[in-house]
Amino acid sequence: MSDWNDTQRSGQAFGSVPRAGGDVAGRATYDEGLRSYMLSIYNYMASGVLLTGIVALSAAMTGIAYALASGPLMWIVALAPLGFILAMNFGLHKMSQGTLQVLFWSFAVVMGLSLSTIFLVFTGESIAVTFFATAGAFAGLSLYGYTTKKDLSGFGTFLIMGVIGLLIASVVNIFLQSEAMAFVISAIGVLVFAGLTAYDTQRLKNDYQYLRGTEFMGKAVIMGATSLYLDFVNMFMFLLNFLGSRE
Repeated sequence: MSDWNDTQRSGQAFGSVPRAGGDVAGRATYDEGLRSYMLSIYNYMASGVLLTGIVALSAAMTGIAYALASGPLMWIVALAPLGFILAMNFGLHKMSQGTLQVLFWSFAVVMGLSLSTIFLVFTGESIAVTFFATAGAFAGLSLYGYTTKKDLSGFGTFLIMGVIGLLIASVVNIFLQSEAMAFVISAIGVLVFAGLTAYDTQRLKNDYQYLRGTEFMGKAVIMGATSLYLDFVNMFMFLLNFLGSRE
C-alpha cells in the first residue's frame, strides 16, 4: 500500500500544519496552499467527468454504444477501467506524473465508452436530471467533508466493506435477476458513495499537511481526483438505477 495518504503519523514533520499560536503568516500560506491543492483535485476530477460525459454521449449518438452493448467487446470495455485503476495504484511510485496524467485521461475516455450504453436503457431526460442531482449532492457532501470538524476516518473501513458488499451482491444478482434486490443494491450504493464522498474529501484535505513541499504532491492530486471521480460516477450510476426512467 502507498503511504502518501497515511494520516496516522505523529509529530510536526516537514509540511505539517502550523501549531496554534504559531506564525500567522505561516498559517495563511498553509491555507492558501491547501486551497490550491484541493482546487487542482476538483479541476482534474470535473474535467475527467466532463470528458467521460462527452465520450459517452458521442458514442451513443454515433451508434458505437450499440456495438458495445453485445459481444466480447462489451466485456473488454467494461473491465478496462478496472485495469487502469490497478495500473495507476500499483505503478504509482514508478510512474512519472506525466504518465499518470495520460492514464487518468485514458481512464476517463474508457469509462465514457463503458457508460455510453446507459443511453440505450434510460431516457435522456432522466439521465440529465440524475446527473445534475448527483452533481448537487456531490458538491454538498464534499463541502461537508471539507468543513466539518468531525473526524470521519472511523467510517473508512465501514464504507470500504460496504463497497465490497455491493460488488458481491451485484455479481450474485447477475444470476438471480431480482428487481427487488437490484433496488436495494442501488439504494445502499447511493448511501455508501455519498459517505465516501465526504470521507475522501476530508482524507484528501488532511493529506495535504504531509504532501506540501514534496515532489509527490502532483501525483497525489491526480490520485485524489481519481478517488472523487469514482465516488461521483458510482453515486450517479446507483442513483440512475434507483430513480431513472427506462426506455
